[in-house]
Amino acid sequence: MNTERIDAGPGGASHANELRRGAIEMSLAMLMSGTIGWLVVSSGQTPWNVVFFRCVFGGATLVAVCVALGFLKKRYFSWRMIGLVALGSIAIVGNWLLLFAAYSRASISMATTVYNTQPFMLVALGALVLRERVSASSIAWLAVAFIGLVMVVRVEPAVLAMPGQYLEGIAYALGAAFLYAISSIITKRLKGTPPHLIAMLHVLFGIAMLAPFARFADAPAEIGGWADLIVLGIVNTGLMYVLLYGAIQKLPTATTGALSFIYPVVAIVVDWLAFGQRLAWLQVAGAALILLAAAGVNLRWRIVPERAVR
Repeated sequence: MNTERIDAGPGGASHANELRRGAIEMSLAMLMSGTIGWLVVSSGQTPWNVVFFRCVFGGATLVAVCVALGFLKKRYFSWRMIGLVALGSIAIVGNWLLLFAAYSRASISMATTVYNTQPFMLVALGALVLRERVSASSIAWLAVAFIGLVMVVRVEPAVLAMPGQYLEGIAYALGAAFLYAISSIITKRLKGTPPHLIAMLHVLFGIAMLAPFARFADAPAEIGGWADLIVLGIVNTGLMYVLLYGAIQKLPTATTGALSFIYPVVAIVVDWLAFGQRLAWLQVAGAALILLAAAGVNLRWRIVPERAVR
């Protein structure tokens, strides 16, 4: 019997290597994402300062990347492109501010879990703005996520959360997810623009927007705080975006969606190891439902007979 492999040829081997490299890049990018909350909390800075310095150090890194890749050329720029990127930057910067503010109020674990409701907001905005059809399964998964969210918000953890501000932190995380969905809708209008260039402009606009609100007098007094901010900007922003966009170009959408769930899992583990945050059983169950529902939407799992709902 002939057992020759289909991908035995040079082309198949090359494609397999590209998929493997993309999977490694995506996994590393998600591992980096999972440590962002730790760096933010450890820096001891306000969300305004954290996001400002993230933009500064991340911007410097992404400028160098775009120069190396030849993206700083006139043909990539237009007034329409700059206007859309500026709007997207407002959404991205607001997204970071709300998410980072949520960490100290609702804990890194809960903020990250609730933040992963963003696929549903993207589906809703796609239906409203882009007139995309919503499947019955997406609506069913939304119901599952809502049940999980109700379970999450009914318990206030004692560790790390500010007394009485847990629900405020949950609201911030939901707001961050909504702003991320808005930025994604805007980015869809920028087809043909290199994603590294979009990321670079986002953080450069962010520097200009946040400079008036940054409290330079409260900047870290010790090297440890600066190290957190530098790593957050260079590694967890500049390098992470390079790996993330490189992976997206190599991997099928389903694989990208599946690997993206490394991020919340790592964030929950880091929160437990670094800060001793232990979730109540009801929160664990609720978080599991939210992540399951988000996976169902991202990977397009069907749980009801498929039909379009306007």
